[in-house]
Amino acid sequence: MHEVLTTAAKALAINLDPGRYGTFAEIGAGQEVGRWFFRVGGAAGTIAKTMSAYDKTVSDAIYGSGERYVSSGRLLAMLDHEHELLTTRLDEARGERSSFFSFADTVSAQNYHGDANCHGWMGIRFQTRPRSETSQLLLHTRMLDRDALMQHEALGVLGVNLIYGASHYHRNPEKLLESLVDNLGSRRIEIDMVEFSGPAFEDVDHRVMSLRLVQYGLSPAAMFSPSGRVLRPSEVLYKRPVLLQRGRFRPPTRVHSDIQQKALERFCSETDVDETRIISLLDISVRELQETEGENLVGFTDRIEAMGAGNQSVLISDCSDYYLVAEYLARYEATQIALPLGIENFREIIDRHYENLSGGVLEAMGRLFGAGVRIYVYPAVNPATGRRESLDSISLDAGVRTLHAYLRERGYVGSLDGLPDDQLRVRSDDVLKWIRSGDSRWEDCVEESVAQAIRERGLFGFRGASI
Repeated sequence: MHEVLTTAAKALAINLDPGRYGTFAEIGAGQEVGRWFFRVGGAAGTIAKTMSAYDKTVSDAIYGSGERYVSSGRLLAMLDHEHELLTTRLDEARGERSSFFSFADTVSAQNYHGDANCHGWMGIRFQTRPRSETSQLLLHTRMLDRDALMQHEALGVLGVNLIYGASHYHRNPEKLLESLVDNLGSRRIEIDMVEFSGPAFEDVDHRVMSLRLVQYGLSPAAMFSPSGRVLRPSEVLYKRPVLLQRGRFRPPTRVHSDIQQKALERFCSETDVDETRIISLLDISVRELQETEGENLVGFTDRIEAMGAGNQSVLISDCSDYYLVAEYLARYEATQIALPLGIENFREIIDRHYENLSGGVLEAMGRLFGAGVRIYVYPAVNPATGRRESLDSISLDAGVRTLHAYLRERGYVGSLDGLPDDQLRVRSDDVLKWIRSGDSRWEDCVEESVAQAIRERGLFGFRGASI
């Protein structure tokens, strides 16, 4: 845990650092960042210029025209323009002794009618020493305060944290990320995307940084494409049908693949689903990662790479229950949501007390299916009895049998066909043990593309077959 300085102390530390000199450009609601540096005193030692192109025509005249003013494109145009002006005008006068920086933000906060999409882009381009090549950190944030004034204040604190972090923590990007919420309290902002670039961050793994956003409570989820590219959930999920399978995927097996494929086929056959727009995801909870990999999450990238090799996009979320996953997807107005799961997970969902909810299982079911969810249940072989169990043969406590029948009758829950019993008997823990011990049986339990990635990249502790 790092020492948390007050926002004023951070701004003053930058002002009193004779080696830092830069500009501030702020559009829309983000007018509070530069003000902090004036408030604490000594701003003449830090600020070359502050400006606000609040009017769209003025903004276009400076940074070029664009359809979206709160966007990454507009932020980059601001940083390009301001940093070029800064270095052109001041390099000769103070380039030998100053590490230049340019800070910019473009933000839409709550409006008079109370119906704004409250979000913004913020970034800094900076030198780590005089006349060095620049590095850059960009982020996208959502403001959660309902009041516009409180949103402005939160943005001011976030901006100071970003500038101070780039100056003092660029050698430790994880600490930099954690420091972004200093003095902000809980549930005031979310940061759903960060992007590091330049020599100061050349060793940064963006997948790990996105995971840290979730782990530090900055974002409810992180998303990755099959190639491992970091995605913004709000852009990918908005008004799309979503098929999401939760699991450990340590490693992703043929059973996982079959569940997803069978569920996709059924989802496509639903009359209200546009199959051309379906987003298919595999989801791992941060809690599960921490329990199996430890706080350092060493095997996290192995899972991401293996799932990507199977051509699957991945969601890492802080949602502990299925109804929370559904509510997370619903915030992006997902048109339909399908959750395929094994018989044991279905039993756990319907046959538990939910002590954390005053309405118990009924409240959990209401929040789950009220978000427009349909559940597809995949069979399994019961390890205790050796018998195959499906949705039709599941044994439940008497208290939830009527609920189970109701959910099936209403079409909220349906069944999937499964692989033969001999394949269902193999658990992912068995496959992981075989990979690590060099037992070649693991190769028959995963898709060939996944097996190839495991062999070529040494995933999950693979060291080749034992002799």
